[in-house]
Amino acid sequence: MTMRLASPDDLETIAALTAAAYRPYTELFGAPPIPVTEDYGPRIQRGEVWLRQASGEAAGLVVLERHRDHLMLFSIAVSPSFQGAGHGLAMLNWLEGKAREWVLPEIRLYTNALMERNIALYSARGFQETGRRPNPYRPGWVLVDMTKEMVAA
Repeated sequence: MTMRLASPDDLETIAALTAAAYRPYTELFGAPPIPVTEDYGPRIQRGEVWLRQASGEAAGLVVLERHRDHLMLFSIAVSPSFQGAGHGLAMLNWLEGKAREWVLPEIRLYTNALMERNIALYSARGFQETGRRPNPYRPGWVLVDMTKEMVAA
């Protein structure tokens, strides 16, 4: 299994994988979460989308933003056919490795307050909740901000 930078040829795969992975939340919310409606073309051009390959297929993806003082996790998604096999945790480990490689002191993320399972997973992985705020793009939705300080290897 490997992680590789996405190319423009992967755009359709990225959109399909993201929609499939977030489908339960789309049903729960009655509307697609922000990652499902994102235009990934510019993110691919900026080198922000990474695919996890398993058995020649896209098992998952990580969308990250590299900032001067932190790494922002925009989205992490595992294809439904690969869920439950540890790919999500492996991608989080990979993300932490990237933060260390790039000498960034923290990883930040935000998620929907209704994504309780994800919040619990991030908390178990050492992320701390730093606040809650209204989603500026989806009235009535609440975002949970989380951060994890990175310790130099």
